[in-house]
Amino acid sequence: MKKKVADYLEKLLTDHGITVKQVETSKGRNNLIAELGKPDAKPVFAFAGHMDTVSFGDLDDWAHDPLSAEIHGDRLYGRGSADMKGNLAAMVIAMIDLADSKTKIPGRIRLLATVGEEYGAAGSKQLTEQGEVDDVDGMIIGEPTSGDVVYAHNGSLNYTVTSEGTPVHSSIPEQGVNALTNLVKFVNAEADLFTDVKPSKEVGPLVHSITIFNSGDQVNTIPGHAELQGNIRATPEFGNGAVIKRLNMITRGLSSAPGADLSFNVDMSFDPMVTDKEDPLVQLAQTESSKALNHEVELKVIHGATDASEYRKAENQFPIIVLGSGDWENAHKMNEYVELSQFLVMDDVYKEVALKALKELKKK
Repeated sequence: MKKKVADYLEKLLTDHGITVKQVETSKGRNNLIAELGKPDAKPVFAFAGHMDTVSFGDLDDWAHDPLSAEIHGDRLYGRGSADMKGNLAAMVIAMIDLADSKTKIPGRIRLLATVGEEYGAAGSKQLTEQGEVDDVDGMIIGEPTSGDVVYAHNGSLNYTVTSEGTPVHSSIPEQGVNALTNLVKFVNAEADLFTDVKPSKEVGPLVHSITIFNSGDQVNTIPGHAELQGNIRATPEFGNGAVIKRLNMITRGLSSAPGADLSFNVDMSFDPMVTDKEDPLVQLAQTESSKALNHEVELKVIHGATDASEYRKAENQFPIIVLGSGDWENAHKMNEYVELSQFLVMDDVYKEVALKALKELKKK
């Protein structure tokens, strides 16, 4: 499916004279990179968005077909309308507008459309590792922010802890090893594991939760296997590396006890992202979005994670903001929608921010 989206965007953009290439991430799943401006021109400003969505969930819970793009009043409904196909479309429209108007680009504008953001950010990880953002000087990620400018967000780390024991009949528990009991020791220890971590001045406290717990399949058998999964929203000051180190420490410590066999695995890791509130890109975006939406937009932080976590790992450090139409709280929900009054001006916001940012960078 993602290859079809990339193919559609490639044809649309090339029909308007925009240079495009696709980069295969896995079979049938391609990232897309498009550029405006003279080859090798500097500076470089990037628009970034992901082509994938989360699943529909139960279709009976949708009042509007999630693939219909139905419009009712000021709302366009559909899965991905807010997160984030609406803003990816606005970025594509911005590129086409600039190409058709033959606007002189004071550098280059690059569009990065990626796969797999919702399931581990495979696309942005690949592009970062391949050096596709090493020459970037500024970036907008088009997640839904209701037009506000997001300059920071938590990290997000998913992990699994597995406990192995020895199953026996429940009438002779002393002859086995209860994997569930050993895993509960981890649950109890994890509850106080991060109490010493001070809240971040930007994104607030580190948040941790154990969300999935599975053990046993028969009531009269001591379980020989148990596992849990947890999610942690790390902070810039106490990042994913520190979180992983501490989780590994507690798992190894519990496993050193007689009869205990626990293992820890990281399933997904998004690092925290922070751009200085006083950075010129943050201030420029706030000005342009406020002007387009006819009200003063806010500078905000969010507690989710974005592809910025991967782009932040580039050898070249550059300012990143998150900005788009649609409500962050509406993402992933049934009857997801984007407000057309926001969407219809977002391509202008993207154009103005990119062109003005490039002009200022050109002066340096």
